[in-house]
Amino acid sequence: MKKSNLRKRILMEFESLISQSCNNPRKTKKYRQLHVALLKKYYNAANVSIDYHRHRIKMDIIMDDTTYKAGKININLPVLHTDLIFNNLKTFLRSCIEKDDKSLGFYAQLLNTVTNQKRRHILVQ
Repeated sequence: MKKSNLRKRILMEFESLISQSCNNPRKTKKYRQLHVALLKKYYNAANVSIDYHRHRIKMDIIMDDTTYKAGKININLPVLHTDLIFNNLKTFLRSCIEKDDKSLGFYAQLLNTVTNQKRRHILVQ
C-alpha cells in the first residue's frame, strides 16, 4: 500500500513539474535539462537538442547497447538520426513517462535535483 502511494506521488509530482516547465514562457536552463534528460532516458538517445520555436527534437537514438564498452571511446555505435516534430511539448513529454521501478527512481532523482535547485535559488535571493 505504501509503495503504491509513493509511486503515485512521484508520478504526479513529475507530471506537475513537466506541466510547470512547459507553461513557463522563458525556458530556463534547468527546465531544458529536465526535458533533455527525460528524452534521453525514454529513447535511449544521445545528442538531444530541442528547438522550442520550430517544435522539433533532434537526437541520435542508440540502436544496440551491446557494442557499448564503458571506459572506451565508442565511435562505431549504431545510431538512428532522428528529427521529430511535436505539436504540444507538454503532451509529448508526458507520453514519454514510463511507470516501471527503474524509471520511477530516475524521476525521483530528477525531482530531487530540480526542487533542491529551486530551494537554493529562493534562499540566495
